[in-house]
Amino acid sequence: MQLSIQDALQRRHASKAFDATRKLSDEVVQQILDVLRWMPSSTNIQPWHFIVASTDEGKARIARGAAGPYGYNEPKILNASHVVLFCSRTSVDEEHLQKILAAEEQAGRFKDYPQAREAAHNTRVSYHGFHKYECKDVPHWLEKQIYLNMGGALLAAGLLDIDAVPMEGVDQKVLSEEFDLSAQDLVAVAAVAFGYHSEDDFNARLPKGRLAAEDIFTFV
Repeated sequence: MQLSIQDALQRRHASKAFDATRKLSDEVVQQILDVLRWMPSSTNIQPWHFIVASTDEGKARIARGAAGPYGYNEPKILNASHVVLFCSRTSVDEEHLQKILAAEEQAGRFKDYPQAREAAHNTRVSYHGFHKYECKDVPHWLEKQIYLNMGGALLAAGLLDIDAVPMEGVDQKVLSEEFDLSAQDLVAVAAVAFGYHSEDDFNARLPKGRLAAEDIFTFV
């Protein structure tokens, strides 16, 4: 079932416990994957990679990043239907830029405007250069795009009437080693668990607290 945006926003919450007996359907999983793939990013730079765990073995591997001080997240990872580890590129090379350009060309974005191909590439190169040489914050800039994606995924979960929880509380170094991310020029950012909350999920019963509209909106 898909909900209205308003209903989804009111229903969704950061699930604190998942029902291990309930699994997402293949159709729902595919919709989540579609969201991850099609979310926007600055200059369409797409600096992400997603490790998707649905098996007990796969979830156990991600759960290795939830040991020690992050132990409170281990049951969420193990009991969820699916867990996605959101990874970010630490840099952007020419190979990645050319791969994006080829995908855009294959999609037909430049069919009617051939000159747009060079413009699209130059825009990405320019923004990347700005963050590399002036701001000196390329990894931070790329990580921002991951959070744009994550926000879309969480809203999508609400619209699909399923539950989710984002988890920054994971050991990024452990997960980078577990999945050999450094060799792929990637770094672990956060994990998101998807599934259906259990009766033990106290947060499902709590009302939301948000700042008043007059505190956060200025209309001009």
